[in-house]
Amino acid sequence: MERIFDREKIAESIARSKYHEVLESLNIDFYLIRYEKGELVCSPFQTELLFQIVEQGSIDIYFIRDDGTRYSLSNGTADYFLGDMDLFYPKSGSIYAEASESLTCIAFSIEKHRETLLSNSGFLAFICRSLSAKIGAITTMDAAPASLTERVLSYMKYKCEGAVLKGVEQAAFHLHCSPRQLQRILNRCEADGVVRKIGKGTYQLTFVLAEDVENDYNKI
Repeated sequence: MERIFDREKIAESIARSKYHEVLESLNIDFYLIRYEKGELVCSPFQTELLFQIVEQGSIDIYFIRDDGTRYSLSNGTADYFLGDMDLFYPKSGSIYAEASESLTCIAFSIEKHRETLLSNSGFLAFICRSLSAKIGAITTMDAAPASLTERVLSYMKYKCEGAVLKGVEQAAFHLHCSPRQLQRILNRCEADGVVRKIGKGTYQLTFVLAEDVENDYNKI
């Protein structure tokens, strides 16, 4: 991730946005953020509340349930919003946005400018349109088919601090499987180098879990 504060580049990005009239009316501190493919644009682990508008590139937005099931919520390209819900609600602990290619976003702090944003009728109008579209998408969403192995890997990646699973029985309860089933999967993943055992009943997801490796496990 790279933050860019060059005023000329920021002005050029805003001018290209379909929302440039409203953005130019806001007296706030804009900057740009560039992400590489696969980087998380927003996640429950990020403490800074940012409003971001996709300027170039695309993102995938998905929801991870406690049992590791992954729901695809949406995907976004130029002019897609991130952070609109954070204006009004506590940050979700399960929603992720990931750069699906090189990505540039126009960004600004929600906390710093909340009052300014909420008092601008033009800004609120396009926030309402954005949220209405997202609610419509959520009503038709469904869980992507997932094997137990896939759910275990998603659970470790998204729900375990530091990608470390602690306690096979407790994890099996959340994953809706038996401890024996979970242990078999962990043993197989350890043999394949996808996880490593770091203590009794404690396993860590290794850095080798790239997208292609995870896709291979989706077939199991």
